[in-house]
Parts: sequence; C-alpha cells; structure tokens
Amino acid sequence: MKTNVGRRLFQYALTAKGTFIAALIVLAIGVAAELAGPFIAKTMIDGHMLAIEKPYFETDSPKNAAVYQDHYYKRGDRFTADEPKGQEVRILQAGTKFVFVDNAVGVIDGERSFTDGTLTITRSGESAQYNAVQLSADELYAFYKPEMPGIYELIGLYLFFLVITIFTEFGKTYWLQSSANRVVQKLRLDIYAHIQRLPVYFFDNLPAGKVVSRITNDTEAVKELFVAVLANFTSGIITITGVYVALFLLDVRLGLISLFIVPMIFVWIVLYRKVATKYNTIIRSRLSEINAIINESIQGMSIIRVFRRQKQTEKEFETLNDDYMKHQNKMLNLNAFTSHNLVNVLRNLAFAVVLWYFGAGAIVGPSAVSLGVLYAFVDVLGRLFQPITGMVNQLASLDSSLVSAGRVFELMDEKGEAVTDGSMPRYKGNVEFKDVSFAYKKDYVLKNISFQAEQGQTVALVGHTGSGKSSIINLLFRFYDPQKGTITIDGQDVAQLPKQWIREHMGIVLQDPYLFTGTIASNVSLDNSSITRAQIEKALCDVGADKLLAHLPQGFDEPVIEKGSTLSAGQRQLISFARALAFDPAILILDEATANIDTETEALIQSALEVLKKGRTTFIIAHRLSTIRSADLILVLHRGEIVERGSHDELMAVGGRYFQMYQLQQGSAATANDASTASRQESAQELTPVTASRLAGGTA
Repeated sequence: MKTNVGRRLFQYALTAKGTFIAALIVLAIGVAAELAGPFIAKTMIDGHMLAIEKPYFETDSPKNAAVYQDHYYKRGDRFTADEPKGQEVRILQAGTKFVFVDNAVGVIDGERSFTDGTLTITRSGESAQYNAVQLSADELYAFYKPEMPGIYELIGLYLFFLVITIFTEFGKTYWLQSSANRVVQKLRLDIYAHIQRLPVYFFDNLPAGKVVSRITNDTEAVKELFVAVLANFTSGIITITGVYVALFLLDVRLGLISLFIVPMIFVWIVLYRKVATKYNTIIRSRLSEINAIINESIQGMSIIRVFRRQKQTEKEFETLNDDYMKHQNKMLNLNAFTSHNLVNVLRNLAFAVVLWYFGAGAIVGPSAVSLGVLYAFVDVLGRLFQPITGMVNQLASLDSSLVSAGRVFELMDEKGEAVTDGSMPRYKGNVEFKDVSFAYKKDYVLKNISFQAEQGQTVALVGHTGSGKSSIINLLFRFYDPQKGTITIDGQDVAQLPKQWIREHMGIVLQDPYLFTGTIASNVSLDNSSITRAQIEKALCDVGADKLLAHLPQGFDEPVIEKGSTLSAGQRQLISFARALAFDPAILILDEATANIDTETEALIQSALEVLKKGRTTFIIAHRLSTIRSADLILVLHRGEIVERGSHDELMAVGGRYFQMYQLQQGSAATANDASTASRQESAQELTPVTASRLAGGTA
C-alpha cells in the first residue's frame, strides 16, 4: 500500500527539521512583531491623541502638566493615588475646533456644536450647554505636549518591531530556502539511487525522457512546495492565528463575527483541489511526454533527416504541445477565477458584516468600542487578507507540487533490486543451464535450454533474429530470472547469489557500445579506482586500440562526448573491448562485438582475443559465422530451442541448420575452401548446392 504523499513529504522535511523549526520560530516572531503595529496605533490613538478629551484637573505640580492661562492642568489618569486634584476641566472637539470647558461635563457622546462661547451637546433629543473658550493652536499643543514623550516611545517601539520584522523576514526566507534545497537534494539523490536499483526491464517500457522529467521537473516542482507554498501557507496560518488572537484581544465580539472566514477558506481549498488535481495530473504527464519526444528526436535526428520526417515529427510535437497548452489554459482560467476573486469576496463580506455590526449601534451606548479599537480592528482585519491572498495564489503551486510529488513517489515505489554490500571471490566461470524456460510476458521465448560451458571455453550462440540468443545472456546477467529451470555458476544457483556479486566478475561488449562523457581512459576504467592507468593502457594495447587511436591529439586522454559520437564505430568498439578486458572478468560476453569493425581491424583483434579468452568463459553472440569457427561449443537456436550443438566442423558435417546458415553467408567459395576433396581450381560459382553440401560433409 502506497504511503500518503503528504506524510512522505513530511518525512523528507524532517531531514532538515532544525532549519525548518528555526524558520518557523523566526516566522512566528515576525508575525507577532508585525501585528504589534495596530496595537501600538490603538494605544497612540486611545491613550494619547483622543485621550485629550478625558477629564483634566488643576494641579500645583508642573510635572506632566499642561499650562493654560498660568494654571497647570493634568489628565485625571496621570495623578498618583495621594496627589490632590483641583477643579475638573475638559477639552472637547466640536467640528474642527477644540474648546476649553472650565467645569465638569456629564455626557460627551453626542452631536456637538460651538457658537458664541457656548458648547452644545445633543444626544437622544436632549441637549446640554456649557460655557467654553476656543483654544488656539499653541494652547491646544500645550495640552498635547505632555503626551509627546509617550508618543515618541510608541513610535520608537514601532520602529523597533519594524526592524525585527525585517530581520525575521530575512531569516525566514533564508532558512526556508536552504531547508527546501536540502530536502530536494535528498529527494533527487534518493530517486536517482533508486533508479540505479530498478531492474533493467523496467526501462524497456518507460521512455528515458519521462524518467528525466520525474528527476528534474517534478522534483523542482516539489522544491516550490517547500519554498513558496510552505512559506506562504505556514506564514499564512501563523499570521491568521495571530490576527484572530489580536481581534479577540481588541474585542471578543469583533473576533467572533470574523470567524466565518476560516471555514469558507477551507471549503474553497477542498473544492479547488478537486478540479485542479485533474488538470495538473494531465499537465505533468504531458510535460513528461514532451521531454520524451524531445529526447527521442535528438537521439534519432540523423534518421529523421535521412527519411525526411521533420514535418511529421514537428506535427506530433505540436499536437502534444497544444494539448499541454490547452490544460495549462484551463488551470489559468481556474486560478484567474478563484484567486483574487475569492479574496475580494471575503474581504468585502467581512467589512460588510463589520459595518452592519457597527451600524446596529455598537459605536454608541454601553457596548460601544473606542475609535482606537475600531482603527486597530480595521487594520488587523485588513492584514488578515494578506496571508489569505498569498495562500490562495499558491493553491496552483500546491496542487502541482503534490501531483509532482506523487509521480516521484510512484517511481520510487517501483520494486528495485536489493543492493548487497561486499563481494564474492572471483569464480572460475563454469556455467550450466538446466532445463531453463523463460517468457518476457506470456509466450516462452526460451524452452528447456540445457548446456554446459566449462572454464576457458568459448560458447557461441547463433540463430535467426528472435531465436533467443540475447535472452540467454539476459538470464546469465540476471536482468531477468527464468520461470523454470536453474542456472548455476561453479555449481552455485545464481538465484541464491546477490546480483551485484555475480556481475562483478562479468564483462560484456555490445554490438552498439555505449561511451560516457569523459575521456577514452575513463571510459575504459569507468572511474574504478582499482583499475590502474597501466591496466587501462595495457587493455587498450591488447585490443589494438593504440594503433587506431594514436592519431588523436591527446591519445588515451582524448575527450569523449556523449555516446562517443566523434569516434568511429570501430574505435568505439575497441574502447568497449578494452573496458571489458580491463575489469578482468571470469565470464566475457561478446554480443555481435565485431559486427561494426572492418575486416582489417577484426583481424587485428582476433589474435588478441584468442589470448585474452584463455582462462575465462566466453559467450559469443554472432551472426557472422566466420568469427566463431574456433568456438569450443556452438549452440544453434531456433524459436527458443537448441536445435543443434557442437563444434564448427561437427555442425558442418551434420549438414543441418548451421550448415545452411554458413553456406548462405559464405557462399559456394567458402564451402569449397572447407571441402578437402574439392578442387581448388573449381570456380565457386559453378558449384551446385548438392555438390557444395557433399563437399562440406566430406570435410567434416
């Protein structure tokens, strides 16, 4: 059962939990520092700016007191417990004017007006009048002057929190980014390591471009999850939590009426992901297919050019690309419809509810809130929608990242081969197949295969295409395991041995050798530290590569680009020979190894091969039967069965399938050369098939 994607991503996040936790702590500090601003503004408004309308009392002490007409006045809440209070006075605002009332005022809530030295306050149809004097700007400032130190302190405190916010924003960004990079680095290493463990047959059905897309594009999308999505959602959740704490601290009623926003966001995210996941799954799949077709086109560019398939290939790519763009546009429409629209709807709805609440009478009466609280509430509520906007805008990245992570984990869930540390001693190379039957799918491609190959022997596998030659080699390497029968090396069942141990003492040369980016020398040793430079050079010289590569400017250190495309087929094949020989295998497989080598080069390495084959078991897959005449055992396969076996001379004497294949390849001239009773002067073109058959049989 596959593990939940979110849980597995969390497990990867734990690999960098230290920096993630540091980032979250810094983030929480930053949110708290940022939300301190509205509270500072509230205190400044209610505690200093609007507090001028609180009762003032005459005092004899000039400390923290305002001077008006040679009298000292101090706000009532500034007096100490034992400090005497004089006459009460009030400073009230009427329109744009501030007036001084030299006695107590009962109710200050209501409509105010000032005319001809009289202040009138009207509330609920009842009016109260007071003798008042209009204050000049300097006289008004005299009452504000004692508040200025407190205001300066609040401004300094605000700047302090602003500096904290700047540093925490840097710390949050840096630690989140570095943590994300570390997580994605581990994820890429894990998936690449897992690919190395996947069985060879897995890659028969999955194009290389799709594998590359999962390692690069999909893991990069996962990085966006940890960098952008995690940052926005984490900061958003912390900020929203902090905002609601602030709202409830300002006024419980205001906090309660704002709670409706949270369930709406949750429902919206759930609905959004149901639609977006479907689109993103198709988008990521199309991107993989685009990578696959690009990779295939580059690999087969010469074929495309030769057969003039440019327009058809371009049309196939265009069709795929159009479908990719179509679903991208669907996602674009979904995001454009949901992101800012959702936030605007929530913002307008929230403010409408607040206005309705205040319009219902919350500004006046016993349940009224102060102007400072109202300002702070509007400020804090406005800050609530900043993280919501960030979260909603990241919904597309969130869903795309989760889809990509699912694709990555799907690849990692493919069953890989067990990796066993250590090694086994170099075995002799006695190979035996016992009644082996094998099928890639349903139909058996090998049926009851049995043979023995002793140490130092050369076994040749011949037969028409599809006869099962390569399948025998695949089983020997344990790229696949047979459904029936057993394969043993030195009497040990290979199924009981770790695959890496078996392959450690095997070498192979393919018909189309693969060279890696590097140098000729590095392609021989494959950067194996146990293979010395002297061994590299000896292997190259033994196969005659020193003669064919001598003209290169840097010799064996000549750079090799991908697949060795700057080298000839023969040169690549010789390097592949040297690679196999440098590893000194106990079992050597030559899969049409001389097919791409010209006659002169083939003659050059045949003598070296004869020496190098001594002491090791060699399997040769060959279509050119002239190259296996010296093989100790030739197995002729037909439709998955061994129909003939023996040496070259023995098989020629039988006059069966091998004889016919050899005759077809060599022609009558070759048959005449094999027949000791035939006249050397007889023309090859004059021999009839019957005569040729008899001569070959006589020779045998």
